[in-house]
Amino acid sequence: MKTIYQSIFLKSTKLLYTHRIKMNVSFILLLMIAFTGLSNNPSVKDVKENTVTKANIEIQQTISGTVVDDKGVAVPSASVVIKGTTTGTTTDFDGKYTIDCPSGSVLVFSYIGFETQEITVGNSSQINVTLVTGVSLDAIQLVGSRSPKRTAVDTPVAIDVIDIGAVSSQSGKIEVNELLQYAAPSFNANKQSGADGADHIDPATLRGLGPDQTLVLINGKRRHTSSLINIFGTRGRGNSGTDLNNIPVSAIKRIEVLRDGASAQYGSDAIAGVINIVLKDNVNELTGTLSYGAYNTNAQGDFPAGTPNTDGNRLDTDRDGNVIADDQSFDGGSVKLGLNYGVAIGDEGFANFSMEYVDKNKTLRPGYDFRRGFGEAALTGFNFIGNVSIPVSEKTEVYAFGGRNYRDTDAFAFTRNGGERVIPSIYPNGFTPRITSTITDNSVSAGIRTETDSGWNIDFNNTWGKNNFHYFIEGTLNASLEEASPTEFDAGGHSLSQNTSSVDFSKYYDEIASGFNLALGLEYRTENFIIFSGEEGSYGTFDTNGLLITDPATQTQPTDPLTGELRPGGSQGFPGYSPSNEVDRNRSNFSLYADGELDITDNFLLAAAARFENYSDFGSTINGKVAARVKASDNFNIRGSASTGFRAPSLAQVYFNLRFTDFQGGVATETLLSPNNSPVTAAFGIGELKEETAVNLSLGFAATFGDFTATVDGYYITVDDRIVLTGTFDASGLGINVSEAQFFANGVDTETTGLDLVLSWKKNIGNGLFRTSLIGNINNLSIRNINNRALDAGTFFGAREQSFLEASAPDSKFVLNASYKIKKFNVAATATNYSEVVLIDFADTEDVYESKTVFDLNFGYELSDNLTLSIGGNNIFNEYPSQQNDGETESGGYWDAVQFGFGGAFYYARIGFKF
Repeated sequence: MKTIYQSIFLKSTKLLYTHRIKMNVSFILLLMIAFTGLSNNPSVKDVKENTVTKANIEIQQTISGTVVDDKGVAVPSASVVIKGTTTGTTTDFDGKYTIDCPSGSVLVFSYIGFETQEITVGNSSQINVTLVTGVSLDAIQLVGSRSPKRTAVDTPVAIDVIDIGAVSSQSGKIEVNELLQYAAPSFNANKQSGADGADHIDPATLRGLGPDQTLVLINGKRRHTSSLINIFGTRGRGNSGTDLNNIPVSAIKRIEVLRDGASAQYGSDAIAGVINIVLKDNVNELTGTLSYGAYNTNAQGDFPAGTPNTDGNRLDTDRDGNVIADDQSFDGGSVKLGLNYGVAIGDEGFANFSMEYVDKNKTLRPGYDFRRGFGEAALTGFNFIGNVSIPVSEKTEVYAFGGRNYRDTDAFAFTRNGGERVIPSIYPNGFTPRITSTITDNSVSAGIRTETDSGWNIDFNNTWGKNNFHYFIEGTLNASLEEASPTEFDAGGHSLSQNTSSVDFSKYYDEIASGFNLALGLEYRTENFIIFSGEEGSYGTFDTNGLLITDPATQTQPTDPLTGELRPGGSQGFPGYSPSNEVDRNRSNFSLYADGELDITDNFLLAAAARFENYSDFGSTINGKVAARVKASDNFNIRGSASTGFRAPSLAQVYFNLRFTDFQGGVATETLLSPNNSPVTAAFGIGELKEETAVNLSLGFAATFGDFTATVDGYYITVDDRIVLTGTFDASGLGINVSEAQFFANGVDTETTGLDLVLSWKKNIGNGLFRTSLIGNINNLSIRNINNRALDAGTFFGAREQSFLEASAPDSKFVLNASYKIKKFNVAATATNYSEVVLIDFADTEDVYESKTVFDLNFGYELSDNLTLSIGGNNIFNEYPSQQNDGETESGGYWDAVQFGFGGAFYYARIGFKF
């Protein structure tokens, strides 16, 4: 006889097929439900066997209860673990928990910022716990401090500890960048459009500095960066950053954001701060989410009749050649499935695994005839990551973590409507090429941690990671091949691999003053940057006989019969990398550091750090940091720091090179991006790249008054010799078949001042819990000096380039969050205000984006102990940045990628489950 679960499975499968719902994800969920149903309905034989087995082991008790703080407010996500094992659970949003444990067990209750409690299980089946504010004793080590006795509220610098589960459960945002955008004060990220590779990897910034000036760690170990260098777009031009979106949200326990310069502690790239992603380590519980959402296509604005991607003129995303599709009310449909499960290894070890599948369609928004494909890229991706710890003795463990991220992306380039770039017999209506890519990230980190008899903690580790970015251009052609041209090409790509070997020592001395932590370590890192070429047709120019032109003096390049213009070679939309672009370069780096934190008294903490680094390609540097925290009272801490920092030029900035078609105001020009070691670069007077240097000062306070907490931190950052992408110089006289050339250079000195603000309040109101917070950032970046040497300053780094650098972050961003949870129902609302942004467009006029506020809303309901339903919307009032009508934006649409982006309202539904 069929179980009820099998019947549901069969009927649901038929229903899904009838309505043609995407089966790849829904089918997985239904299988999981069916499997759960079957596994929860054992046969009589199974019951008897289990009964006999249980008689031979310890008697199990089911314990439940609630965890609250000393004000009686529920503590969600608190850890409840059976002492001496890895078996445990976490509290839900109401602070409630349920756990099965042997009679007489000791339960350990802990949460960051509270004293850990241990309670022996007696005869009662209910244990309610009140956690007292204080230092957590579960040895949680925060980024920015190597002391085991430190929490986020008593560090001498600003640290955000973000419970990613709580944030993601009350939001429709599906990527790490999107979540941090609204959870960390000075973090900013946007989807780009018409920015080549940046359409596929979102550049993100902290405190308005570059994407490459924030260091990213996973479980405290350095994460490899992307091989992509941003050439176009509004943020991070000339920079390479770390792709946070390739870490599955389902794998993340928490994210720690150190908002302070930390080069003296962690090395290069930490000028703006450090983001540490801590992976989950829970066991014996399957958790996951399945969500679907889509964007409203009704863009707010006043557009001329016939504007691309308005009613009656929407580009078909499934067929090439500027084919017109039916109108749509929604686009950008996004399906996401995330799963996490862990198993115990022995009494204290664990193996935790996460996977995530994402499928997102393109969005299209009003653009100009030369930019019919204006919108966000499509994405299909799969993530898998594991986190393992194996105890080998009481004081020693072997650990490893790592995984693989795969993404297949698809974005429209600028449109070719006619002329020498179009072959009418292939595309009679012109065409909009598609830049597609396969992006893979592989990583593994392994090590051994031990504690010696003398109290020294030692960590030996090796971490390897690689990013590979491979371009495939589709819906395109090579015009010089005329009617014989293929319509898709392998355009080559680039990769970056990084290997870091390290050993760290630390010891905490209780007997020195009120406590002293000393940390020492050394690190050896190697990097390898590669550019690999594509197929011949992606980069080559061919003669009238269809042969690759190798001798222009004897071979004839085809011309357009109507205009008489030469038909250009290479794949339109993105010319491939040729053998002359190929690069395979390495470098190494050796570093030593010392880091100490001294509690001179219970109320006064002094910290200092120093780090020496030596790079094989540019030499050595020494950086230092001092920081202090004073407890003015039990509720009020004053903190501050001063440090020097640096960032080594990336291998991509030194060796990246490409010839590409640059659209400026709809006009195509052929441009050379020349590598730093090229004779062409030297001929223009561009010097060899050297490290950026920085000074970082901060001063702030953290306060707690009952249910209200506040942190306010001011900062001042100077960066000298900042590496930028210059403007374009006239290169028509070089005889290399390009009109313009640009370079990477230590081009500017900048100064950044700002203020981060985090206010929060929680209160039991009626039978429910109310929470609210205000997260804000005020930021001002100014250019102190342009290092143009003898070159024309307006061309080297003119007003337009300056405006893009200064607009890396809005002058201010404030996020107001409010939520209320009562019984099985919860509601969360967010209002986010962005200040005015001003850019200089291709016509050298100002594009002013006025201050805007967007609103998000989420409703949640617990269908059962195992299922939670959420519905809601981001930007529910369908707000857009200020419309620009001159056709001269960087993106080729009516908006640039500023503030909250140009996608419009996004509506979603999500099922959360745990078994």
